[in-house]
Amino acid sequence: MVEGKNSRLAAQQPQVSAARGTSYLILIQVVSRVLTFASNQLVLRRLSPEVFGVATQLELYYITVLFFSRECLRAAIQREPLARSSADVSEKKNPSSKDDKQASEQEREHAQDVSRSSQTVVNMSYLAIALGILLSGFLGICYHLWATTETASVPFFYQSVQLVGFSCIIELGTEPFFAVVLQRMLYKERAAVEMTAAFARSLATCGFTIWASWKGWYTGVLPFGLGYLAFACALLSGYSWQMLMRDKTRAFSFWLTPIQSRYEDIFIVGILYTKYKNRSGSQYLFDRFSRRLVWLGANMYLQSIVKHFLTQGDSMILAAFSTLEDQGIYALASNYGGLVARMVFQPIEESCRNIWTGQLNTTDKDSRSHKTYVEAAKSQLVNVMRTYSIFAILALSIGPSTIPIFLRFLIGSRWMSPKVQELLSTYCCYIPFLAFNGITEAFVSASASPSDMRRHAVWLSVFSACFCLVSFLLLNVVDSGAVGLVWANVINMSIRTIWSFFYIRKYLRQNNSDLQVSEFSPKLQTFGVLVLAASRRAVEPSPSYDDLFYNIFVLGFAAVCGIMTLFSERAFILAQYKSYFRA
Repeated sequence: MVEGKNSRLAAQQPQVSAARGTSYLILIQVVSRVLTFASNQLVLRRLSPEVFGVATQLELYYITVLFFSRECLRAAIQREPLARSSADVSEKKNPSSKDDKQASEQEREHAQDVSRSSQTVVNMSYLAIALGILLSGFLGICYHLWATTETASVPFFYQSVQLVGFSCIIELGTEPFFAVVLQRMLYKERAAVEMTAAFARSLATCGFTIWASWKGWYTGVLPFGLGYLAFACALLSGYSWQMLMRDKTRAFSFWLTPIQSRYEDIFIVGILYTKYKNRSGSQYLFDRFSRRLVWLGANMYLQSIVKHFLTQGDSMILAAFSTLEDQGIYALASNYGGLVARMVFQPIEESCRNIWTGQLNTTDKDSRSHKTYVEAAKSQLVNVMRTYSIFAILALSIGPSTIPIFLRFLIGSRWMSPKVQELLSTYCCYIPFLAFNGITEAFVSASASPSDMRRHAVWLSVFSACFCLVSFLLLNVVDSGAVGLVWANVINMSIRTIWSFFYIRKYLRQNNSDLQVSEFSPKLQTFGVLVLAASRRAVEPSPSYDDLFYNIFVLGFAAVCGIMTLFSERAFILAQYKSYFRA
């Protein structure tokens, strides 16, 4: 009874951390996106679609360097626990023993575990810095050499590329601090630093653009390069102050430092001590890098390469086969259409991945506590997917009709065109698929073994090839433009989500559990809202967004659909609301 109670309490603790962590991560995204949104509103009215297209290429260069440098290592260090949990420590103690010396020894070893674990993730983060220096230089040179004449003719193009590459190196300098923040789940500190950095980027980009416009200077893409530099410098300054000044009693270093041998559970010096020390020495490369984490990161690297091409494949394909104007229009649709995905879905995925990584990677897979953790992870996954299902109904029902109405108030006349309206309306259909793929792949990333990761990477390669083929056909053969690229993304995300779903079912069945579609499906009444909205769009004539009464009708119908959906799912929504605030 006591063990079962302790297991349930231990399983509930990550739920509390998830609730708090998700709140801070969502706050980071909301503040940063609002600031970016506000600055873009001012910048877009002063820039042409062609310049914004080059800015999109700079963002692709920036994301590619950072992703290939740190993503797999960040995922790997999440598998390094901070230390033994308090429950594990208490299990190792003899309840009838009152030996203060033994208790003091255990406390000392626990403190050594904490410092050793933190030093391990700090050392691993230096691999990201080394990779980033190499990649920023190599990809920057490639970008210089392969840039088209149209791209290179944009003012301050080459200077902006150099600024972005330098900004990547500066931002990677925060990885030793971020590794500890991630391991210890210091969400509050992370929120403070990243929101400040987002403000600095928006201020630099927007302020320089307005100042140059006032002076009558045409700066091209230089404001975006300065924005990346301001963000990186603010990030490095903020993390340095938070981690170096606030905790001066830490027992580890943020520099690349040799890791001492581990003496856990050894109370008798002699042969046992010598054997353990030798075995511990083999756990680290050059006495600094964990062999297990290096091997895990290497297995994840191939997967991350394929995943990056799948995630950024649309931008790469557009850069290769379309004009700068088309790239700028698609970037606008992606920025506005994916606003909710980046503000809400991404923090939820990151928080869940952090929690699931700790829950699903216990040492004893057959213990009762592991089974409890698996059930807790499944419960959280079901709740998130049920919430996403409700959101999908709303997005598909009211999004395509209402987006063009709000679009008129957000962008200038040079961006206003039927092509942009159609693209944003289509993007609303893509967002739910993006959400489901993100949360299911987060579970796969948290639970997969190295062999599963290699298998996943192979399948992602297949999906990547299919996506490229479909995109090429839709762009060049069918000539559907950027809208066709959105539908190619829908197909891609659907296939990846289906693969992840079957992997999750297999994993749960191996742990005496299961996952059915009915567990996270909305009610039939909720599906009725989608049918009603589809019927209205099928019978109505071509939309006339210049008509005020038509716009009022569309917004009123959207409000009715929203109320009907919320009323149909009121029991689930109230339960999640109470659970969140109780946590």
